[in-house]
Amino acid sequence: MTTSSARPLLGCIADDFTGATDLANMLVRGGMRTVQTIGVPASDEPVEADALVVALKSRTIPAADAVTQSLAALDWLRAQGCRQFFFKYCSTFDSTEAGNIGPVADALLDALSGLDLGVGAGEERDVSAEAFTIACPAFPENGRTIYRGHLFVGDVLLNESGMENHPLTPMKDANLVRVLQRQTASKVGLVRYDSVAQGAATVRERFDALRRDGVRMAIADALSDADLHTLGEACANLKLITGGSGVALGLPANFRRAGLLSGTADAGQLPRVEGLSVVLAGSASKATNAQVAVWRESRPAFRIDPLAAARGEPVVEQALAFAREHFGARQPVLIYATATPDEVKAVQRELGVEQAGHLVEGTLAAIARGLRELGVRKFVVAGGETSGAVVQALDVQTLRIGAQIDPGVPATATTGDIPLALALKSGNFGATDFFAKALRHLDGTAS
Repeated sequence: MTTSSARPLLGCIADDFTGATDLANMLVRGGMRTVQTIGVPASDEPVEADALVVALKSRTIPAADAVTQSLAALDWLRAQGCRQFFFKYCSTFDSTEAGNIGPVADALLDALSGLDLGVGAGEERDVSAEAFTIACPAFPENGRTIYRGHLFVGDVLLNESGMENHPLTPMKDANLVRVLQRQTASKVGLVRYDSVAQGAATVRERFDALRRDGVRMAIADALSDADLHTLGEACANLKLITGGSGVALGLPANFRRAGLLSGTADAGQLPRVEGLSVVLAGSASKATNAQVAVWRESRPAFRIDPLAAARGEPVVEQALAFAREHFGARQPVLIYATATPDEVKAVQRELGVEQAGHLVEGTLAAIARGLRELGVRKFVVAGGETSGAVVQALDVQTLRIGAQIDPGVPATATTGDIPLALALKSGNFGATDFFAKALRHLDGTAS
């Protein structure tokens, strides 16, 4: 396969697996041939692509560990020759008072500023020129917009959207300037919609004014895809950009304007994968709960009981037996641990928050390995943490990114002797019929 550039142009670091595919989907739509790695590759052997996305599982780990992993990813992307870098997190800004968005962004800014200015160890440096970035999780296509620094999910503020009940990263404040400022010692500012509406040149002027005021990170307002294209154009000369996948909409055009990227109509082409199909769901989000309910109306489903698994009952074996029974009739099945917020809290009270999460992920990972042995080659997975556990269990190293299934969710395919087709969905993404739609895409029968 030939690429538009001799070496990758854009290097991306994502804090979870579904977020990585979400971002890669945006870049493919912009005509960039995109490869996603699962974790930081051990080899610096050149990868043939226009954009590289390193998928980490760092959203909810201790901030210091997230920083270490992100810097390792940055080192690998530098070695690949990337010109610009992107730190991707969730469109609902999932994080806690301790991080991890602020600490990781700080560390990446420091590393890139020191590199660009040629500063040696122990030397004093002025980072005012490059130590600046935006933070923009807006994704209007999926109902995430930012106005006056406040994040909306649909028509409600973030802290009224259901995210306030997230078991790991409850979001109780919609003011992202405040949220980010609590995570970093760097000064946080705001690029208001007034500037964005006037175009990229005005946004760049606002960047300059914020830098002069000592701001290192600025929340950027965005209400539409047009705003994201404006922000993307304004960020052409920033070494680091941070945000949700939406702001990446405007980045391919920057490389194209610079003569570094040509048209690539086949950027999302994937090989056909044969084999059985399954849906695995671990997210407790409203969207995934609705998707599970629609599937269960007419299709076979098996629910995992975390408390039964904690008691040592053979939940994995039971799930595999259920799947084997239906595979005889070539029926795809859903195996899910999805539950309502009240049910999740009840399990957490019994097992503890961390133990409950690890138990569900570990159970679904073991089931995924068993399903592969049964001949499953097409997996639809709901939930960022669940997707991370499943791809690690399946020993997935690299993904080619294909066409979009629903906003933020592309089809993907592994490389290797026995390819797998995967649709990795953030818990909050997808229409209510997403599972069936995704299977049609992976089967190659989507209209």
